[in-house]
Amino acid sequence: MENNFAFIDSQNLNLGTLKDIYDEKKGILIYLGWKLDFEKFRIYLKDKYHVNKAFLCIGYVPSNQPLYTDLQKWGYICIFKPTLEKPDGRVKGNVDAEVVLHSMIEYSNYDKAVIVSGDGDFLCLAKYLLERDKLKIILAPNKFSYSSLLNVLNREDSTVVSFVDSLKNKLEKK
Repeated sequence: MENNFAFIDSQNLNLGTLKDIYDEKKGILIYLGWKLDFEKFRIYLKDKYHVNKAFLCIGYVPSNQPLYTDLQKWGYICIFKPTLEKPDGRVKGNVDAEVVLHSMIEYSNYDKAVIVSGDGDFLCLAKYLLERDKLKIILAPNKFSYSSLLNVLNREDSTVVSFVDSLKNKLEKK
């Protein structure tokens, strides 16, 4: 049995399933707008990709403590990052560095990594892992707003990038 670890950019995953996307090429609004059930997603990672540890990198907001407690109960290892409040009231907690750092800290402890993000900033990490046969898959939140830079990872014999939005019926919070 494989011993795989997931490294999750929580904001990219959450916003990538929640928001609607405007497709500029087609000039249409694509209605995604569904809420991911993180408990089901953790089970999915374990069953489909043999993920034994799932590192969820997330911005820390004190009022979200009940959510963090649930995430840990469901089997996530939460890696918290301080957040900043923007002038418009939105909270920002960029966790890219945490995803990369923890995937490297844990490198010798897993067989393969599952990277959960559609952010092109992870291309160098994904290439590094792929060249060493340590990348299982990249799960981007949706096929409409992920970085096309990640397509360079797909090979003729395998697809490295897959999409969480194709699992809506299975992973949507009811």
